[in-house]
Amino acid sequence: MAEAFKFELVSPERLLVSAQVESVVIPGAEGEMTVMANHAPVMTTVKPGVVSLRTAAGADERYVVFGGFADILPTGCTLLAESAVAVKDIDRADLARRIQEAKEDLADARDDDSRTKAEQFLHQLTTLEGALAA
Repeated sequence: MAEAFKFELVSPERLLVSAQVESVVIPGAEGEMTVMANHAPVMTTVKPGVVSLRTAAGADERYVVFGGFADILPTGCTLLAESAVAVKDIDRADLARRIQEAKEDLADARDDDSRTKAEQFLHQLTTLEGALAA
């Protein structure tokens, strides 16, 4: 059994996770990274993707995050996400509707700024959809 450490996942809306975990997989800007107890200190930006964790009790949990950064220390890890949601809390029908609306917004974009924002939002939604399929 791996040694446990403190992990917190925080979004602007609320604290999603504050628990003892054995490992956390983070979608870092340079690629996925697995964090375990006694990890070397590092700070990294987080790209949109899925955070997977194994609790000290052995349960697996997954969260979709949309950017942010992680502060990793030998005694713990804190991930401050721009936005985050538990995979189990996602309404698939609502997600499909939002993806369709985002595609329409992208098609209707009249300038580069609007197009870029619509593309980013659509990418976030498809990341979320991919997390549900995994």
